[in-house]
Amino acid sequence: MVILVNTSTGKRKYWLWITSLLCAMLAGSLCYVLQLMHGLAVTGLSRDVSWGLYIAQFTFFVGVAASAVMVVLPYYLHDYGQFGRITVLGELLAVTAVTMCILFIFVDLGQPARVFNIVLHPQPRSVVFWDMIALSGYLLMNAVIAGVTLTARREQVPVPGWIKPVILLSIPWAISIHTVTAFLYSGLAGRSYWLTAILAPRFLASAFASGPALLILLCLLLRKLTGFDAGRDAIQKLAVIVAYALAINIFLILAEVFTAFYSEIPAHEEHFKYLFLGLNGDHHLVPWMWLSVLLSWVALALLLVPTWRHNVRLLTVACVCVFVSIWLDKGLGLIVGGLVPSPLGAVTRYAPTLPESTIILGIWASGALMITVFYKIALSVWKEN
Repeated sequence: MVILVNTSTGKRKYWLWITSLLCAMLAGSLCYVLQLMHGLAVTGLSRDVSWGLYIAQFTFFVGVAASAVMVVLPYYLHDYGQFGRITVLGELLAVTAVTMCILFIFVDLGQPARVFNIVLHPQPRSVVFWDMIALSGYLLMNAVIAGVTLTARREQVPVPGWIKPVILLSIPWAISIHTVTAFLYSGLAGRSYWLTAILAPRFLASAFASGPALLILLCLLLRKLTGFDAGRDAIQKLAVIVAYALAINIFLILAEVFTAFYSEIPAHEEHFKYLFLGLNGDHHLVPWMWLSVLLSWVALALLLVPTWRHNVRLLTVACVCVFVSIWLDKGLGLIVGGLVPSPLGAVTRYAPTLPESTIILGIWASGALMITVFYKIALSVWKEN
């Protein structure tokens, strides 16, 4: 009852925020009803571009969910006490991100009943089957870990011993959810852009940059709005993690570019040309991809220089740049760039429609509402103690 009261109390700005999120969710729900009535024809998807922003957002948020391991591993395996306050926030962020991933898959299926095909007719040889196992298991583990940890703190008792094996299991499981997601793409022989052995490492590196960057932004926002301080040392340590993960991600992308153009294999070159130079008169993704490159280098410079990294304003700018850069690369360019041109060389322009964009906005609003409620509960427990 205490938790319910805490989530239903707040100032005027809090309720304006909640109301705006509910309105966005309502708009997304109405557009989803429209999609149910008319099918995926209301989206910008086509025969050649069968995956669009729905799957791109799913891919991006799997990385955000997996990044929780960056705070769980140091805190529980290496007793890094500075992460004491931030670990639960990371686990709650993971629960939210996985829920959003499931929603994006749900709307991409077209007909909701199709989701039961995986359950009723499991195919262990299918990567999709293992992706479902990985995501559902990771969601359950993080929900249990966060719930047990907050309950123990609220009641001022030690965390029960049985939760430690679950925590240890969640660490490799976090790696697995994004690895399996990468295998969904790299196992498709006809898609040269994805057909690379370093796609899984790329996914993990980008995840360990974008997820902690988002967590830093949320911690800084909580400090400003509520006075909750996750700790300067914890935030700075996370910033170092973001810096190195971003550097590795940039290196892996450059390795891909070198391989594609030095080999001079047209099938590999064309996808990069489409994204960064344009192909057959289609240049609509080019500005966004170069913006992603620019933001990533700006963020890397801000994070590598200690004086700039310790400046809260510059750290905020750097984390925003990291998040937007990886979202543009992974949440937009990766999927569309992998499908265009097609194996037959066709260049089909993809642009999300208004109903499609509204559904995506509704799912983002659902995630924002979840994280708002979760963090309000977590902060109320901290304040009680």
